[in-house]
Amino acid sequence: MEQIIAITTQNLKSIPGRLGTSLVAVVGVAGVVAVLVAVLSMARGFENTLESGTSPDNVVVLRSGSSSELDSGFQGDQARIISQAPQLIMVSPEVYVIVDIEKKSSDTQANVPMRGVGADAPGIRSEFRIIEGRMFEPGRKELVAGRGAADQFAGLEVGNTLEFGTERWDVVGIFESGGGSAESELWTDSATLQSAYRRGNSFSVVYGRLQDPALFAEFKDSLTSDPQLSVRVERESEYFAEQSRALSMFVSVAGYGIAVLMALGALFGALNTMYTAVSDRSREIATLRALGFTPVAIVASVMAEAMLLALAGGIIGAGIAWLLFNGFTVSTLNFSSFSQVVFAFAVTPGLLVQGIVIALIIGLVGGLAPAIRAARMPIVAALRE
Repeated sequence: MEQIIAITTQNLKSIPGRLGTSLVAVVGVAGVVAVLVAVLSMARGFENTLESGTSPDNVVVLRSGSSSELDSGFQGDQARIISQAPQLIMVSPEVYVIVDIEKKSSDTQANVPMRGVGADAPGIRSEFRIIEGRMFEPGRKELVAGRGAADQFAGLEVGNTLEFGTERWDVVGIFESGGGSAESELWTDSATLQSAYRRGNSFSVVYGRLQDPALFAEFKDSLTSDPQLSVRVERESEYFAEQSRALSMFVSVAGYGIAVLMALGALFGALNTMYTAVSDRSREIATLRALGFTPVAIVASVMAEAMLLALAGGIIGAGIAWLLFNGFTVSTLNFSSFSQVVFAFAVTPGLLVQGIVIALIIGLVGGLAPAIRAARMPIVAALRE
């Protein structure tokens, strides 16, 4: 161990003399980590947004066979049967439509969800609160916009009037809902939205709050066994986790694919750096061997240098990703509902650790071959160089 420490210390002191090649390895690894963490933080932020604000007490009831609220539907009498379930203490039959609104960041139109809700909807979303203006009045063409939607889409300031189809809607308030997906939506009265979109007495989905989360199985069995209904019943948290799965998987696969390609480049940079270090110090390494330093100590010292350079790159890359992307807000299309979801990138401690671990793996692989070469170097030939 004393030999390893002595040689490693000497290696590190020699880095300023070969700063250029060392920086190639550090910058390459930093780029890999920064890109990987940034891309994966997009998926993590999307998942967090869809799952935030959910409660184990809440349930979602859709038509059997539907994949989301957009392709689900109930007649009024079916929604009434669901609403009368004894396990529920609050219930909100809701209408879900898509409207086109221009993005603030570009001239493109975005599919923004507009939701017609019942009186219990704010209570079911327990973290719902108006942060600007007021709540809409039932029966009037008024809406409140989620904070995320108001930040990303044009015309959602309180006091503005928007036109969807042939109807005009007054924006009367801005709300937040614990950072959840509801903040990407526009809310209005369900009966008003039914009338505006000629939906008659039909609903897209029913949200409810159970008296006790333990009653979920009983609630589900009572609805799925009712011959008047054909429904799909899920806990709110499970439903939104499923909604996020497609985009999260796509982003994760793309992120790891890009990282692998970049890691190959960083790996060659690390190999070049360490081979150069071994070549520049071949006479010194041979002298150490002649003085009795073991091949194991030589290998360990070269590996330690490679790992330290990779660690420096990993920390720099993780820091760049955290500074530039953590909390950065964007909107993207939810593949399940074909509507925009506003979310913030989430650079979590787990992602930072994952990035640094990958950096260390690059350092380990990049330093192994040069370290073995240094240990096997013929002493006499090296001393003559």
